[in-house]
Amino acid sequence: MTRQSFLKGSFILMVAGLFTRILGMVNGMVLARVIGDDGVGLYNMAFPALILAVTLTELGLPVAISKLVAEADTLNNKRKIRVILSLSLAIVGFISLVLTISMLVLVPPAARFLFPDTRVVYPLLAITPVIPIVAVSSVLRGYFQGIRNMKPYAYSGIIEQIVRISLVATLTNMLMPYGVQYAAAGAMIAGSAGECASLLYMLRAFKKESRVRLKGKIRQSVHRSRNTLRQLLGIGLPTMGSRMIGSLGNFFEPIIVSHGMLLAGYSIQDSTALYGQLTGFALTILLLPSFITHALHVSLVPAVSEAYAKKDYGMIHFRLNQALRIAMLTGGLSVVVTYSFARPLMTLIYDSPASATYVCIMAPFFLVFYFQAPMHAVLQALDLAKAAMMNTLISAIVKIMTLFLLTSRPEFGIKGAALAICVNVVLVTMLHTAVIIKTIGFSLIIKDYLRTAILIAFSGLLAHILISRALIGWELLPRTLALIAIISFFYILLALFLGMIQREQLSQIPFFGRWIA
Repeated sequence: MTRQSFLKGSFILMVAGLFTRILGMVNGMVLARVIGDDGVGLYNMAFPALILAVTLTELGLPVAISKLVAEADTLNNKRKIRVILSLSLAIVGFISLVLTISMLVLVPPAARFLFPDTRVVYPLLAITPVIPIVAVSSVLRGYFQGIRNMKPYAYSGIIEQIVRISLVATLTNMLMPYGVQYAAAGAMIAGSAGECASLLYMLRAFKKESRVRLKGKIRQSVHRSRNTLRQLLGIGLPTMGSRMIGSLGNFFEPIIVSHGMLLAGYSIQDSTALYGQLTGFALTILLLPSFITHALHVSLVPAVSEAYAKKDYGMIHFRLNQALRIAMLTGGLSVVVTYSFARPLMTLIYDSPASATYVCIMAPFFLVFYFQAPMHAVLQALDLAKAAMMNTLISAIVKIMTLFLLTSRPEFGIKGAALAICVNVVLVTMLHTAVIIKTIGFSLIIKDYLRTAILIAFSGLLAHILISRALIGWELLPRTLALIAIISFFYILLALFLGMIQREQLSQIPFFGRWIA
């Protein structure tokens, strides 16, 4: 059975996350060119329902499975692992069956009631095949994380995206003559096929590498394992609570936006297309570096938990500041690139230069977004998951209210939705920061933030000068790539000069460690 060290496992997830993000952008490019803004709007109106269905199906169990399997694996308790997997499969299997039937029955009348654009019913119905697939995948993902083998989880995500991209163009082109709503449904079906391929790979990896076999009297094991069931639900349900709040907020977001924009005088088609530009194009670009913050989240939870158990608050402060520095560097470069090159990026990737407006509105606020994952990880490690959930709830309520108030005003329209998302991002981060400061007396390293401000300001200024004067005669694609490469190289050099990137930090990364050594 293959295992990785903590750092190597995190690095594998980070690299895989980068590939899946890039492949996800390719998928978005295909969708934008085949089904247009209108189709992307329908797809993104249905997508929050997919996230909500996944959240309900998983029941927060991947985290619980990971924790309990890790404990049992340490004690070499194969029976306990078998019981954990059997119970988890029984739970998610039952939930996925009920949820699939419920969606098939309730989606048609509910969609017509909730959404002004009734065409969304088709991509909503196309979601249902993925529910049982995701159910089984979530159990296997939690198992592989628990035994500290991140490769199947990482590779399965890449396989899922490759299959999705391979099918999305075929299915959407094939269904487009019947209407854009059928093409959007085809994009959902392509996603289900990708999830199925991902599941088949993880099943193969489980059969090949696992020392646990799900054979024998599973029903009897389930009956005798009430304590394990309580452990699973005790960890899973609070985890699901935080995700449910976010999923519900995202589910109601397109409903509120579409109704608000109708009141502001926009047509149904216009509001759908504009929402597609905001969520399908602008947000995708802005969220591209979040795979790094996810890796930080995964790495920070055990590190801070160990320090907290020892009451070593100095180490907690050090780890969090270290993570925030990495988040600032990543977010800073992202802000410079997305803000400065918003129009050429939106044109090249999505053929939607109008979406650049939303990128410019949101990019400065999204520097704060990259702080959320490390702070959320620290809250979990400090046994403050309920506080994190309350922060998410408060921010979601404020976001929903702001969405309606701004989008229903003609002078804001869809820009009001962009501002409401920014309000949510800033508020969540501020609340998380307040709880951490109150709990452990955390203090920020001010000089890091001053250095980052200098780094962003000088890189942004250079980008502005180069965009207006350099490589004017080049075609848009090579010119944009060349200028982004120059800005990124300058950003990294200046970060090294300012001391934001340090030798000892690079030496801890598996790939760079060999070079430095």
